[in-house]
Amino acid sequence: MAVARTRCVTLIGVTAHTVEVEADVGHGLAGTHLIGLLDTAINEARDRVRSALLNSRFGWPDARITVSLFPASLPKRGSIFDLAIAIAVLGAAGAVPAQRIAQPFFLGELGLDGTVRPVRGVLPAALAAVGAGAHTLVVPSLNAAEAALVPELTVVPVANLSELVEWLREDELHRLPITAEAACLDGLEGASPGVDDDRDIDLRDVAGQATGRKALEVCAAGGHNLWMLGPPGTGKTMLAERLPTLLPPLRREQALEVTAIHSVAGTLPPGRPLLVRPPFMAPHHTATVAAVVGGGSGQVRPGAVSLAHQGVLFLDEAPEFSTSVLDSLRQPLESGKVTVARAAGTVTFPARFMLVLAANPCPCGEAGTPGHPCRCTPTARRRYLARLSGPLLDRIDVKVRVTRATRAELMADRQVAESSTVVAERVLAARERAVKRLAGTPWRNNADVGSAALHTDFRLPTGALAPLHRGLDLGTLSARGVDRVLRVAWTISDLAGKDRPGEPETSAALAMWLGVN
Repeated sequence: MAVARTRCVTLIGVTAHTVEVEADVGHGLAGTHLIGLLDTAINEARDRVRSALLNSRFGWPDARITVSLFPASLPKRGSIFDLAIAIAVLGAAGAVPAQRIAQPFFLGELGLDGTVRPVRGVLPAALAAVGAGAHTLVVPSLNAAEAALVPELTVVPVANLSELVEWLREDELHRLPITAEAACLDGLEGASPGVDDDRDIDLRDVAGQATGRKALEVCAAGGHNLWMLGPPGTGKTMLAERLPTLLPPLRREQALEVTAIHSVAGTLPPGRPLLVRPPFMAPHHTATVAAVVGGGSGQVRPGAVSLAHQGVLFLDEAPEFSTSVLDSLRQPLESGKVTVARAAGTVTFPARFMLVLAANPCPCGEAGTPGHPCRCTPTARRRYLARLSGPLLDRIDVKVRVTRATRAELMADRQVAESSTVVAERVLAARERAVKRLAGTPWRNNADVGSAALHTDFRLPTGALAPLHRGLDLGTLSARGVDRVLRVAWTISDLAGKDRPGEPETSAALAMWLGVN
């Protein structure tokens, strides 16, 4: 009996850190001791591991067993360590060759019968394993496709503890392991924009809302935030749900980053180890701050703003959300990330998303609608929309009023409404123009261009700025508003195929900025 070592990972946010698992089976009073700044789930691992070994017909050493997870100062949470602990104990007891378990990483939760169950965060764990110089990763069978997305890594899927021990005892592989570079990752760059195959929705479904569809196209082309104001039943939710169908597919690095976030959160769709389309998140208006920006009493989990990273966050009936939730969006909208501070430490999640707000004009929703008298008092109407604070709305680039369409408008608009595929091609062309113009800068979308660059490298002629100067003189436009309008003007120019915006583009962008006033 001696000391055996193997490796695993611990997740802090969406970042995985290498952990060395050491097991010592030696003399002393029989018992099992786990050390290394562990949470309750890991402390319970001793019982799961013991039952899994016994039910897999392996002996449990009648000795003092000490399992150490190094570094001891790094917090460790979850059941991802079960498999590594079991293999380390078997190695220390001489049941498997100690040299065969020293280099691979072992991830997985053990059932009492020895089955290896799937765990969260396998993709960031696989990336950390490659960063630590590992070439082999042992994971649960249901997580194998996700782990295989990481190049230069041999992935060994296991369904139960018995077959893993058999593989470790063999000199030659008795079956072929899954290797890296899954087909879905290889074909990612060739993916085409348009409607997501998993959702039977199309932009042409929203009839009678030509203004809303145009606003959606502008937002998709430049990555801008959107606010839609209008009575119920006018298509605000339908428009928001169709925004992802206009966005280009995720690039390779974006897809891996988004997939890692959803892997940690446990929200990866079954059978889809890699997310190649921009995500769409629509939390309920009763969601808490922790649910929206991230948090939790135990392990800190990403919130809706991080799950919407590189995609769309939609707040339907936005004034019904609590003021604290709405105000918590201001910081990630500016920085593209959210930092959650807890007693155990600070975790940072990426959160670069397009925000879409939808609101009724008043609590009953009928204010300003012909033939539908409003039942709300003036005070109630003011309080309702006042929940959307000025600083939050100041970060919304495009504001549009959505009205009820007449029968004639509906019938006429159905003849000219374009499909998501057609609009997505224009969006992609506009984005490619922006990328070419922004080459050599840290930005790829017009919505991300810094304020200083807007007034220096991308400064417009005085004639094109005339509408903005009038807005500043009248007090209808703030300094931040000028920057927002300029970014939208560049997007409108890209959609029109122009080299730079003129007065028509800045006027149109200003109209979108003041759209609900």
